[in-house]
Amino acid sequence: MVRLMTTPALFTDPATLDENIEETTRFAPKFGPDGLITAVATDAATGEILMLAHMNAEALAKTIETGEGWYWSRSRGELWRKGGTSGHIQRVIELRTDCDQDAIELVVEQTGPACHTNRRSCFYRTVKADGALHFRD
Repeated sequence: MVRLMTTPALFTDPATLDENIEETTRFAPKFGPDGLITAVATDAATGEILMLAHMNAEALAKTIETGEGWYWSRSRGELWRKGGTSGHIQRVIELRTDCDQDAIELVVEQTGPACHTNRRSCFYRTVKADGALHFRD
């Protein structure tokens, strides 16, 4: 189960906005009913997608406070810092949110591979028109 926490002072609760979410200048991330928000990490130098994960409010707050990528593991049910075990940390250069603030992009400098398979990116396969998967690298 996701550990829910109250909205940190870093965030505005979207339910309290008195303006259109698409035009507000307040950071008001919309966490889903499970307490999570989708997060994608992209390479600061190339724009390549490195990985996709999820964050709860605590992970998002820790990311902002530390400048490193923190996530919520749905399979393990725990908070984790990218590179905590492998040393392949993500230094956050910029944190972005989409138009309705229900997704996060972390623009990062990635130390080592981003994928647990030891590949640069978790997106290392392409799907062909016949449905077959092919490795990119």
